[in-house]
Amino acid sequence: MKKYIIINGTMGAGKSTVGKRIAEMLGRAAFIDGDNVSCDMYPLLHRRETDAMQKDNIVHISKNYCDFDKCDFVILSWIIGENRADIIPEILKLDFQIHHFILTCSKEVLTHRWHKDEVNHWRTDENLKVAIDFDMDMLDDFNNKIFNFNNKCIDCVLIDTSDLSVDIVAENIIEIVHAV
Repeated sequence: MKKYIIINGTMGAGKSTVGKRIAEMLGRAAFIDGDNVSCDMYPLLHRRETDAMQKDNIVHISKNYCDFDKCDFVILSWIIGENRADIIPEILKLDFQIHHFILTCSKEVLTHRWHKDEVNHWRTDENLKVAIDFDMDMLDDFNNKIFNFNNKCIDCVLIDTSDLSVDIVAENIIEIVHAV
């Protein structure tokens, strides 16, 4: 069975960087950046205006990779809070074994990463506060919980990336995925 790796976490936690690295290390893997399946719109629209379209796009792309014989792994990097958790049952309808990871880091590390990022114009001080608050809420909602969707259980593994390199985080995730 193909494996679907969800890399979840707040903005700046390292989801995209780690997800891309996992795909490179595994091979025969597709990387989906959930933010980029419909957010490259001008002017930039608020998330609530694009969420349904993003979910639909992600599920559609995932189905294509599920059917593609050259792909054994799909890695999705996206912030999946309570308002987006309904995408998981949709992915479960596809023939994947799902692994869900939440990346977090200390407030100090997140702030450092945030100010170092010169690519993303939305990395403002206002959004940094949102990211820090969201991280705390997400940890309360998802940390070490097992979710049951249509009698299929999915556990959530929390990884603090504060003192870990991208390669170490990716290797840890791959080890867990291969152990199941």
